[in-house]
Amino acid sequence: QLQLVESGGGLVRPGGSLRLSCAASGLSLNSYAIGWFRQAPGKEREGVSCVSSVGGLTDYADSVKGRFTISRDITENTVYLQMNSLKPEDTAVYYCAAQYDSDCFYIITFGADNWGKGTLVTVSS
Repeated sequence: QLQLVESGGGLVRPGGSLRLSCAASGLSLNSYAIGWFRQAPGKEREGVSCVSSVGGLTDYADSVKGRFTISRDITENTVYLQMNSLKPEDTAVYYCAAQYDSDCFYIITFGADNWGKGTLVTVSS
């Protein structure tokens, strides 16, 4: 059974850092693209970053480029989102999602079939 479990959220001051983890089971990261999405209260869901299934190609939303870094550990079947220089507007529930045999364009544009339950990130002084 495919399962995605996010962790690492919390309260951080502006300018601080957090690392989110997405632990995947029931799938291989070599076969699934993984995307990170976020949704703030009253706002639409936003694609933040992704890593493709083949080649591990990455992409980022303009709002996080240069501050966030996505990476994956194939042996641990885990995808990470390192978030630096956090801003109050980064406050949201962050979700990871998996799509079979997909690239970043597809998963960011259309979403994915499999979702985790999310982890809350709050950036506040």
